[in-house]
Amino acid sequence: MIVTPFAQVLASLRTVRSNFAVITGQQDRAASKTRSLGNNPPSMCKTSLAEEPHQQLAIETLDELDWCLEQLETLKTRHSVSEMASNKFKRMLNRELSQLSETSRSGNQVSEFISSTFLEKPHDMDIMSPPTKEKDKKKRPMSQISGVKKATHSLVPSTIPRFGVNASQEELLAKELEDIDRWGIDIFKVAEYSGNRPLTVTMYTIFQERDLLKTFKIPVDHFINFMMTLEDHYHSDVAYHNNIHAADVVQSTHVLLSTPALEAVFTDLEILAALFASSIHDVDHPGVSNQFLINTNSELALMYNDVSVLENHHLAVGFKLLQEDNCDIFQNLSKKQRQSLRKMVIDMVLATDMSKHMNLLADLKTMVETKKVTSLGVLLLDNYSDRIQVLQNMVHCADLSNPTKPLELYRKWTDRIMVEFFTQGDRERDKGMEISPMCDKHNASIEKNQVGFIDYIVHPLWETWADLVHPDAQEILDTLEDNREWYQSMIPRSPSPSPDGQEGRGSLEEASAPGGGPGSTTTEKFQFVLTLEEEGESDTESSPEEEKGHMSKTKHSSAFDSGSVSTRRLNKILTGDSGRTFSLDSEKDMAEDRETDQEGPSEVPRFRLGT
Repeated sequence: MIVTPFAQVLASLRTVRSNFAVITGQQDRAASKTRSLGNNPPSMCKTSLAEEPHQQLAIETLDELDWCLEQLETLKTRHSVSEMASNKFKRMLNRELSQLSETSRSGNQVSEFISSTFLEKPHDMDIMSPPTKEKDKKKRPMSQISGVKKATHSLVPSTIPRFGVNASQEELLAKELEDIDRWGIDIFKVAEYSGNRPLTVTMYTIFQERDLLKTFKIPVDHFINFMMTLEDHYHSDVAYHNNIHAADVVQSTHVLLSTPALEAVFTDLEILAALFASSIHDVDHPGVSNQFLINTNSELALMYNDVSVLENHHLAVGFKLLQEDNCDIFQNLSKKQRQSLRKMVIDMVLATDMSKHMNLLADLKTMVETKKVTSLGVLLLDNYSDRIQVLQNMVHCADLSNPTKPLELYRKWTDRIMVEFFTQGDRERDKGMEISPMCDKHNASIEKNQVGFIDYIVHPLWETWADLVHPDAQEILDTLEDNREWYQSMIPRSPSPSPDGQEGRGSLEEASAPGGGPGSTTTEKFQFVLTLEEEGESDTESSPEEEKGHMSKTKHSSAFDSGSVSTRRLNKILTGDSGRTFSLDSEKDMAEDRETDQEGPSEVPRFRLGT
């Protein structure tokens, strides 16, 4: 007796094939083997014109059934559909990164950064022993959540200012917040005009506009107390992962929730969860990566068993702060609502772990290719798995939205993430550790890394999101492409030797300056198309880990050159939370790059998702 769902589907399909063959008098027709060497569905117009119409249709239908059966029979059933798509995407990305890593030293930097940040893989760790003075520090119970401070704000409803905080430049702040529904608001001005309270004023404005305070009976004084306490737990001395970034992600999520394709799709509780998750998603961020915490044997890494260390900590701190006096903004939710909200928030914040990027992208791509819509053309999400998947990707897109914003804002975010990266690199150098990719201030590669980051990570994600909500995100893609082209134009030509024979070294300002210059011309781009079907893919698929082993040893030939696959070109790109790339070519790097850059700036291959 067959009891497992997959085996039942396979058996039923075989029965359907057999019964259909009998009904149509095709029982003597052998199962088609024409698909054994390929991956595409059978053509519907190969039968002889002499066949009767119903016979032709019967034969074509049997060919389709045979192809479906063959695909199902050769699937590795221990893998889920999501896992199969994710593994395929990872293999293909690894192949392209292996090629990129061999073009030059700066190309290798791009490859190492993307691989170490966005692909889950085993790590060889050099665990550092804490200094003696740290060992002598007073220990606290492991169950105690670190970083939580007592709430110090106490407001009453009658004293709540217009935007929740006392702003010295209230009119200027009001003018900026008029654009709260617009993509690309200048969140840095919001921070300036609000007295460095961008998260509080942004959340307060959005909650008022969406009427969430009334819907969920959230006391205004509790809301402001909680938001100010939450904002206090973002570190002002962390250059990127601070309250301004949190406010930016909240505002970006708010705009994405309002996209016409998702109109009336999500409930008020789901909207509340998405905005709350965005607000806490990086709280108490120390300005270093998960891998740094793991490699240094930090208490957080020990507490969370090296799994999504920071993301788990952000959640713990965010929910812990709700327990502070006058901070429980969810006190009037029912028990079921609180449980549902907590589950959704946990799922969304854990999905901001950048090492989960390829899994999220594969799931989203699968949803796009199989999406269901209502009779009105609205996306149909009729189960929790589909609904949370869209919300997870929405917050992930908001977290990676910096490259899709106006260039001036994008460059500010890039400056900030590089300060944070270089600070981590200095700490690693001081500890005698191997410096993480893109964290060595003496050996970083700005423009190439930005272009590579966009092409391999940001654009595939946003292109897939744009397919899901088509045509709502086209302007975002246009801006992304414009920003990508700007960074491409700024990739410098190999420098000419100076009179004393030393290689020239451009400053950060010179490398980033707008306009022409020696790197203003660009070469033709290569278009790499990532599909769910790999050309020439063998029946035996290697794991992502096995592919990784070849990255620095073997140069893979691409199955996707610019002429082999027809593509639908989507205009325009840029970067987000991990728009974490900037660059200064050292003299040695520039000399090594000269071999590949003699004819002009080197071009990072384009890596695209397609069908």
